Amino acid sequence: MSKRLFGTDGVRGEAHVSLTALLAMQLGAAAGTLLSRQSGHFTPTVVIGRDTRLSGQMLESALAAGFASVGVHVISLGIAPTPAVSRAVILEGATGGAVISASHNPFRDNGIKFFGCDGRKLPDATEDEIACLVDGFHQLERAMGSDIGTVSTSFELLEGVKHALRATIPGHNTKPLDGLKLVVDCANGAAYHIAPELLRDLGADVEVLHDAPDGMNINLQCGSTHPQTMAARTVEAGADAGLAFDGDADRVIMANHRGHVVDGDHMMAVLAIDLKSRGYLNGNRVVATIMSNAGLERLLADHSIELLRTDVGDRYVAQAMDEYGASLGGEQSGHILLPAVTPTGDGLATALQVLSVMTRTRKSLAELTEGLKVYPQLLRNVRVASSAGWNQDPHIIAAIDQERSRFPNPQWLSVRPSGTEPLLRVMAQAEEQELVDTAVTHICEVIQQQLGSSVQ
Repeated sequence: MSKRLFGTDGVRGEAHVSLTALLAMQLGAAAGTLLSRQSGHFTPTVVIGRDTRLSGQMLESALAAGFASVGVHVISLGIAPTPAVSRAVILEGATGGAVISASHNPFRDNGIKFFGCDGRKLPDATEDEIACLVDGFHQLERAMGSDIGTVSTSFELLEGVKHALRATIPGHNTKPLDGLKLVVDCANGAAYHIAPELLRDLGADVEVLHDAPDGMNINLQCGSTHPQTMAARTVEAGADAGLAFDGDADRVIMANHRGHVVDGDHMMAVLAIDLKSRGYLNGNRVVATIMSNAGLERLLADHSIELLRTDVGDRYVAQAMDEYGASLGGEQSGHILLPAVTPTGDGLATALQVLSVMTRTRKSLAELTEGLKVYPQLLRNVRVASSAGWNQDPHIIAAIDQERSRFPNPQWLSVRPSGTEPLLRVMAQAEEQELVDTAVTHICEVIQQQLGSSVQ
């Protein structure tokens, strides 16, 4: 079977190497063709946004040209967070949306992902249909004459997104964050303008870090993957909390006033307990991945909240949330899903919900998260020549089964292949550090013996 064009989060690659302007144009034409079929006799419209990468304008122009070539009208938001595009699709009543971003990756990488008319990421089957149309690009029907699509820019639509975000905070106070002092790290990315502006509009006193994108400094030693600077500055500035977004702002990592990093597990705990207290936590369930700390599971259980686990990836969390009707889910990385608030993961919306809990309860972020005891957790990567067939090796399976039987919850130990590199990722967590270390070491040694590999 050939490798899928689409990965777990759209089409990713190094700009102008594997992700070229030609491929972007073909993707636009292919996705536009599919949208045209789905829209019937209505003229399809898509909303496009991008982050601050140097290659973004090139790829956006090519993608828009592809859409227009098959009769799709394009509305560009320019530089905008991924979730802003998702929300704009709904506000505009558009047929779909597209984002040019590689999230938390270095600036040389870029990506293209699509949303449906509901503002949510397209399912695998629809992405595969687009990939087939890319393969048959030269057979696609071109728009002619007056049927060619148009390309326009709308700053008003981005203002509508900001108004919609304001409305996600409960209550009628026009300045609900009044009195809060915040340090905000924009990662030199897509949120560099909208996040500080919105937070100030809501009454917060905001100090901004890394809000000077130059096309090459996105995520560079800053943002959600490097929150230490933000956390340290939160203490120095005497701020109530710190926020660090990633390059496309679909995730956020926070810090409390003591400079302790508050990750996605902590935020899910705060939001779950608050939602349950107000009767808004459907089924008293939260969906997280196998990477979420066991401490989150134990804390939620103390509040009679069940934690359901999925494979790593927000799309798997979203699928499980749909299946169980859950109102909260997410990842340790700070990618939180709140379907009643936002159609896709939204770092700014997540931060607003947590800050809202702080102001309504008059508790600090440290107080709200103090009940979460973080258990020892260890992740090791084992580089292999190929990860194909690893889960059919009897020695590897026997080692996993042996170690898993020693854990209170078998999901606290996992082995999975990387989606982008020839790696097997071995992760374990438990109350006892020795159990974690022993299990991971044993499994890594067996993988090395059987597959001729090295541990990283």
